[in-house]
Amino acid sequence: MKLILAVLLLGVLFAFSSASVYSQTRPMELPLYEGPVPNEVAGKNEEQLEVRPNKSQSITRVRTPTLTVFLPAQGKANGTAVVICPGGGYAKLAFSHEGTDVARKFAEQGVAAFVLKYRLPDATVSSKPEVAPLQDAQRALLVVRQRAKEWGVNPERVGIMGFSAGGHLASTAGTHFTQAQVANPQNLSVKPDFMLLLYPVISGDSAMSHKGSFSNLLGKKPTAEKLREYSNERQVTAQTPPAFLVHASDDKTVPVHNSLVFYQALLQHNIPAELHLYQRGGHGFGLNNKTTKDDWFASCLHWLDSNSLLGGTRK
Repeated sequence: MKLILAVLLLGVLFAFSSASVYSQTRPMELPLYEGPVPNEVAGKNEEQLEVRPNKSQSITRVRTPTLTVFLPAQGKANGTAVVICPGGGYAKLAFSHEGTDVARKFAEQGVAAFVLKYRLPDATVSSKPEVAPLQDAQRALLVVRQRAKEWGVNPERVGIMGFSAGGHLASTAGTHFTQAQVANPQNLSVKPDFMLLLYPVISGDSAMSHKGSFSNLLGKKPTAEKLREYSNERQVTAQTPPAFLVHASDDKTVPVHNSLVFYQALLQHNIPAELHLYQRGGHGFGLNNKTTKDDWFASCLHWLDSNSLLGGTRK
């Protein structure tokens, strides 16, 4: 009898411990893959974390992708989830500024947020370097849907967000979802339910492209076919998920035309979309465009709510 009671007590304690872990906003970093990383090229782990004087974090040479989980406090979750792809020109990840800082903000608002530390295109890490970031984005969407019940997530409200080159990755996930690039035995959807794109790299058109991002992703002399394939304004269809976009008109790094052409493509296919353009702000402002009192994050929440993506009624 004592043994049975002890086992029951241990079970209760374990359940309580698990519930405590999954109902707090303290992040948990998890391996993205349970087994081998797809197309992995064997080699030494040379990942580097740089912490700047302002405490911002930047990561390079990612070999082992991870998902850092930020869950809302118990009783606050609304069931919506977002996978966040930091930017960095496909050369690095602005992991705090365009990742964990944003995830905390979402968790405070009841949205489960997952920061993706994705592999950057690197032939010493992956035998298919141009596909590696998309594989990791698709895998992240699958993991969130697989563990949706455990994390208090509605598997039909799992979106993707990206900043700069991370915006290119997010828009690639939102336009290249007809074929899974990773193992998917449960045949779950790899299509995000919505896209949130901040000053995104979109087009390979030389008149507006961020050449560094495309060079890092596709090589210095990509074919016209490859440029077209990864020019995501050309890949929009009637099945593309809704999108919320933010850009500054004076962005000298990733011209505002990237967001404009993507927005136009969405309109042409009758995809719900909202575009916020700032007169100033430059590139890489993250959560805070210091040139304006306007709060794009609040507008983003309003857009999600108006499209019934926060669990409310469509307005």
